Amino acid sequence: MLADPRDTIRQSAAALGFDVCRFASASEPWSAGERLAHFVEAGRHGEMGWMETTLERRAHPTAMWDGARTAVVLGLNYGPEHDPLPEMEDRSAGYISVYARGDDYHEVIKGRLKTLAGQIAARTGEDVKVFVDTAPLMEKPLAQRAGLGWQGKHTNLLSRTHGNWLFLGVILSAAEFEPDPPEGEHCGTCTACLDVCPTRAFPAPFQLDARRCLSYLTIEFAGPWPEEFRTATGSRIYGCDDCLAVCPWNKFAAASQEARVQAREALVSPRLADLVALDDAAFRALFSKSPVKRIGRNRFIRNVLYAIGNSGDAGLIPSAERQRDDPDAVVRDAAEWAVERLRRA
Repeated sequence: MLADPRDTIRQSAAALGFDVCRFASASEPWSAGERLAHFVEAGRHGEMGWMETTLERRAHPTAMWDGARTAVVLGLNYGPEHDPLPEMEDRSAGYISVYARGDDYHEVIKGRLKTLAGQIAARTGEDVKVFVDTAPLMEKPLAQRAGLGWQGKHTNLLSRTHGNWLFLGVILSAAEFEPDPPEGEHCGTCTACLDVCPTRAFPAPFQLDARRCLSYLTIEFAGPWPEEFRTATGSRIYGCDDCLAVCPWNKFAAASQEARVQAREALVSPRLADLVALDDAAFRALFSKSPVKRIGRNRFIRNVLYAIGNSGDAGLIPSAERQRDDPDAVVRDAAEWAVERLRRA
């Protein structure tokens, strides 16, 4: 019989496919809410207005649920089989972020979290709530408090055993569990993640200006981009992995064993000529169950056209020209830019 009730939960989490399960206090004070407020006040959240409207509830777990006492923080490894950055050398192919090459992690994790939460509620008799990056809860500070890793200079969670490749899920419980030791910061003097950023999105270590981040621009931003970001995006058409992939801590990471988050062949270096021809139905079919689908066909085609403009491949001019008559104004603008850039090149 296991003496520590946390060990039973950890065993259940492992059986459900989670790679890490640790515990943190959900009620003790922290400085993460203050840092988030400064981020929003500086306007660095860009057009993500939901961050401002939910700021008070994001400030602390108990601001969203005053009954929260413990956070059970789960990690699922999604490590790639190899360094993905060399893929961008093929400028006639698009680059999709590693996390988005398999099934949507929200759907992969959510059901398992609910199962585990139900088991915790049955054992403790206390209420639980489940979170997977869709509610006003700051998962990364909770993960650091629980000891899964630390927020690196690129502001993402970084693990000594899984590198930069962990999906997070959180179960808040009204039950009290002994917390695990928190993780300290182990970046040292390294600035690889800051130096590699193609748009200089980090004003300082441990600070991000989302308005300059290619992940924000390709996914969250709806309009036409400023010129400097169009050229800087290269072949990145959904997300950006540069600051994650260059981190030296990845040498300790292993490829994910979870089949549903492993890369689909069609989403690794897809040809830009094929992608730009997608209509809405074909887009939805290609990205079925993928997080890419949520940005919609028009925003995706805009990204593809920027990549075409950067490809240097004159053979893609006809493909871009066909989008000059697209019903969407942002797509038309991107098509004009791509054609003119290729002709100048």
